[in-house]
Amino acid sequence: MASADSPQTPPDAPDTGPSPSVQGGPGSGAAGHEPLVSTGLLRQVLTRPFQRSTEHKAPSRAGRNLPAAIAVAVVLIAALVTGLFFVPLVLALMAGAAAGIGVWEIARSLTHRGILIPKVPAVLAAVAMPLAAFFGGAEWLSMALVLSVTLVVVWRTFGPRPGMMLSMMGSIFALVWASFLLSTAVLLYHTADGPQKVLTVILLAISSDTFGYAVGVVWGKHPMAPRISPKKSWEGFAGSVSGAVVVGVLCAVLLLGIPWWQGAVLAVAIVAVSTLGDFSESMVKREIGIKDMGTLLPGHGGVMDRIDSILFAVITGYVIFELFSVLG
Repeated sequence: MASADSPQTPPDAPDTGPSPSVQGGPGSGAAGHEPLVSTGLLRQVLTRPFQRSTEHKAPSRAGRNLPAAIAVAVVLIAALVTGLFFVPLVLALMAGAAAGIGVWEIARSLTHRGILIPKVPAVLAAVAMPLAAFFGGAEWLSMALVLSVTLVVVWRTFGPRPGMMLSMMGSIFALVWASFLLSTAVLLYHTADGPQKVLTVILLAISSDTFGYAVGVVWGKHPMAPRISPKKSWEGFAGSVSGAVVVGVLCAVLLLGIPWWQGAVLAVAIVAVSTLGDFSESMVKREIGIKDMGTLLPGHGGVMDRIDSILFAVITGYVIFELFSVLG
């Protein structure tokens, strides 16, 4: 999902060289030798006056259809609320559909690197995992993961021998990334106050992206990871943390009835893993040499482009809520 990126260039477009702000900034190296994550500028970011950045002027992301993006978001949010609070099966079907499409997008993208994933068994297995979690909990999900990996491995053994190892590894990677991680949202749904917890985690992931993008557009100057996504800035990350903490505290007090500090802790953790999730997909797309994983959602790209940060957020939320319940 989008985060503290400048709208001037697509965040996941192939690298064409170091960012201008990286070339002249403190701690910069020679062209092509920038660190993956720049931490030397963190102190400057924290002490820098709030001045409008000259590097981020465009009002919207290039190549995005804003009305279509808003319409798609409204439909998805309505379906999510329906699944969480009115018709639970809708939530399971949404998760299964997103997982299946996500795996298909990954499989199609990996063909650019000559890695051929058996799409039919991989997509079927991906759809089955969230449904297994919905009907049978963690035990069924574990069994579904084992059976899914077994299915794609056995299926691939009957294919051509060249590229077999990469095909099997790519299949497992896609299933765990797009389906297993998403299935933890279904597990979280079945815990006490599950619908409210799932909604809180998703709101935190969305607020992280929204506040990070807004602050990054206005004040973003210092890139976090120049070689991965040059336009994601430390200023935007600070905006993500600040905005998400406010949302987390409000959700804790008004939605979950837990201490405010737990909402703040959850928010900081969600921002951290959401950012890592976004970077992870950016790294994959840069390695493959593509801009978006897909084009299914108008104004958004592919399904994986929308849920990349949510995948890491839901499993983190599940773990943290379990820790909160143990600690009392």
